[in-house]
Amino acid sequence: MAVLRVTQVRSKIGSKPKHRGTLRALGLRGIGQTNELPDRLEIRGMLARVPHLVTVEEVPE
Repeated sequence: MAVLRVTQVRSKIGSKPKHRGTLRALGLRGIGQTNELPDRLEIRGMLARVPHLVTVEEVPE
């Protein structure tokens, strides 16, 4: 299974509460923080909600 490397690139200040909650659920707390997550539909759906705040890279295993 592939892994997604998600990095927060913009601040959550001023964003909607649902977007802030999504970042928290992805394990991101601040700008520049990175988390590796499994490539699943649930994760892809959360990333689709906050594409303006994060960058996503696919990491082959």
